Amino acid sequence: MQPVNKISQRFRGFLPVVIDVETGGFNAQTDALLELAAIPLTIEDGKLVENGKYHFHIEPFQGANIETAAIEFTGIDIESPFRGAISEEDALLELFEQLNILIKQENCNRCILVGHNAWFDLGFLNAAIARNNIRKSPFHAFSSFDTVTLAGMAYGQTVLAKACVVAGMEFDTSEAHSALYDTEKTSELFCMIINNWN
Repeated sequence: MQPVNKISQRFRGFLPVVIDVETGGFNAQTDALLELAAIPLTIEDGKLVENGKYHFHIEPFQGANIETAAIEFTGIDIESPFRGAISEEDALLELFEQLNILIKQENCNRCILVGHNAWFDLGFLNAAIARNNIRKSPFHAFSSFDTVTLAGMAYGQTVLAKACVVAGMEFDTSEAHSALYDTEKTSELFCMIINNWN
């Protein structure tokens, strides 16, 4: 495939946005969304690169389930006054406003989620969208790019940390399971695979 100079030409009009969420469990319908990070991508000089970063600490929705094991795994202190948490609705509306600007600037049709185990992130994103009656999401409702599959193809690894190491990237396990750090690493991995494929 020949390198392209516009992101709108690379993925059939989709704007790829790398997403990672940290949650209070595995059930998108009942468990809290606690953290959300997003990195939109663009093309510069024929290469896929990052185009901004967004990171939100999120207040659990009313009645949300939070599993103790999930909090121990992520290290999130929900009661900390330093989290600066905002509501799901405020976080989504702020993110979507910025992404809609980028969609227009890049001449794309809509966003497509890029994630490591993308079904998990997309499930929580869609549940939060429905819960807050947000009628117009910039994201495709069910299509996504999954770096688990891509890393398995490119490097023979499906765990994010292991795939990064095989790809020659640094990975700090002490920073893992922060939404922003995992999004940054997933973004770097996705860009590396796509750029090498070109």
